[in-house]
Amino acid sequence: MTSPTPHSVPPLRVPDKGDLTQGSIRHHLIRLTLPMIWGILAIISFQLVDTYYVSLLGTEQLAAFSYTFPVTYGIFSIFIGMGIATSSVVSRLIGEKQYESVKRVTSHAMFIVLLLSILAALIGIPFLSELFGAMGADENAIRLISSYMIPYFIGTFFVSMPVVGNAALRATGDAMIPAGIMTVSAIANAILDPLLIFGLGGFPRLELFGAAIATVISNFCAMGAGLYIMYRRGLFDFSHIINLHEFSNSCKRLLIIGLPAGLTSMLPSVVNSSINRLLSHDGDAAVAAFGAASRIEAFTLVIMMALSIGMAPIIGQNWGARQFDRVRDTIKNALIFSVLWSAFVAVCLGLFASSIAELFSEDALLDHYIILYLLIVPLSYPLGNLTHGWGSVYNAIGKPQISASLLFLKMIVLMIPAATIGYTLYGVVGVFSALCVVNIVTGLGFHIWSWKKTGSIS
Repeated sequence: MTSPTPHSVPPLRVPDKGDLTQGSIRHHLIRLTLPMIWGILAIISFQLVDTYYVSLLGTEQLAAFSYTFPVTYGIFSIFIGMGIATSSVVSRLIGEKQYESVKRVTSHAMFIVLLLSILAALIGIPFLSELFGAMGADENAIRLISSYMIPYFIGTFFVSMPVVGNAALRATGDAMIPAGIMTVSAIANAILDPLLIFGLGGFPRLELFGAAIATVISNFCAMGAGLYIMYRRGLFDFSHIINLHEFSNSCKRLLIIGLPAGLTSMLPSVVNSSINRLLSHDGDAAVAAFGAASRIEAFTLVIMMALSIGMAPIIGQNWGARQFDRVRDTIKNALIFSVLWSAFVAVCLGLFASSIAELFSEDALLDHYIILYLLIVPLSYPLGNLTHGWGSVYNAIGKPQISASLLFLKMIVLMIPAATIGYTLYGVVGVFSALCVVNIVTGLGFHIWSWKKTGSIS
C-alpha cells in the first residue's frame, strides 16, 4: 500500500479568518453562529415543510409520518455523530498545524459515511415492518410508513454526506459556505415537495413517497456542492480513499468520538419512540400532535443549536493549541446566552401556543394536545438546554464519553421511566410534565458538575 501523493489535490486552504486561536472570542462566536442560524433553519425546514404538506393529506398520513421521525432522526444521528467527530478532530489538527492529516481524516470520514449508509439500508429495509410495529403502528400505518422509509433508506448516503462535509468546512472557521449549501438544498426541497406529494405541474401524485424523493434529490445536490468545495479547499482527496493509507488511524480518531456522539444523538429518537408508543393508546391525534410539536420545538431552538455548532471549532482549535483560558471563556459566553435565549423562546411559545397549533390542523383534539405541549415542556428550556451545551463542549475536546454517559442517564435512565409513570397517572399531560421535570433536574445537575470541572480542565 502506497502513500497518497501529497499534491494530488490543492493544499489545505484555511480561510483568512479561520484561525480561531487569536482574536475576540465573542466575535468568533457571533461570526460562526449567525450563518448557522439560517443553515439549521434550512435543515429543520425539511421536516417542518414535509410535516406541513403531509398534514394537508389528513391526520392518518400525518400520524404515519410522525412515526418515521424517531427512526429518521436516529439514522441522521449516526451521521451527526460522524460530523461532530470530524469537526472535533479536524479543528484540533488545525490547532496543532497538522494540515496533511486534516486532508486524510476528512477523506476517510466520507468513506466511513458511505459504508454506514449502506449498512443502514441493509438493516432498515428488511426489518421495517417489525420496527414500526414495535412502536405501535398498525398495518395500514406501516403501509404508509413504508412508502416514505424505503426511498429514504436507499438515499441515506445523499442525506448524510452533507452533514459530515459541512462539519469539516466549519472546522476550518468557515460557516458561510456550509450554511449556503444547506439553504439551497432546503429551497429545493420546498419546491419539490408540493410537486411530488400532490402531483402538481404534471408530476405524479406520490404523497409520502414523494416527500421522501424530494428530500433525497435535494440532499444529492447538497452532496455534490459540498464535495466540490471540499476538493477545492484541499479537504478531500480520492487517493486517500483508493489507497486507504492510515485508514485505521483515521477510524480510531473518528470513531472514538463519532460512536458515542452518534449514540448520544440517537437517544432522543429512542425516547420519542417510547413516547409515541405511550401516546398511541390515545389515538392518532396524540401521536400526530407530539410529532408536530417536536418539530416546532426544534425550529424555535435553532439559535441554540447554531451556538452549539458554532462554538465547537473555537473550542477544538484552542484545545489543540493548548490555549485553555480561551476554551473556558468560550464556554462561559455560550452558556450565558443559552439561558437567556431559551427563556425568551419559552415565553414566546407559551404566548402564541394557540396560534401555532392552528397552523398545523383544524382538528380540535390535535390542536389541544399541541397547545398542552407548548405550554408545559418549554418551561424547562433555560436549564434543560445547558445539557446540550456541555455535550458540545466535551465532544469538541475529544471527551465524548462524558457527554454520552450523562445524556444516557438523562434520556434512558430517567426520562423514559418518568414518561411512563406520568402517562399512567395523568395521561398525555403526565407525559409532557415528566419531560419538563427531567429536563430541569438533569440540566441543572449537569451544569453544576461540569462547571466545577472547568476549573481543572487541561
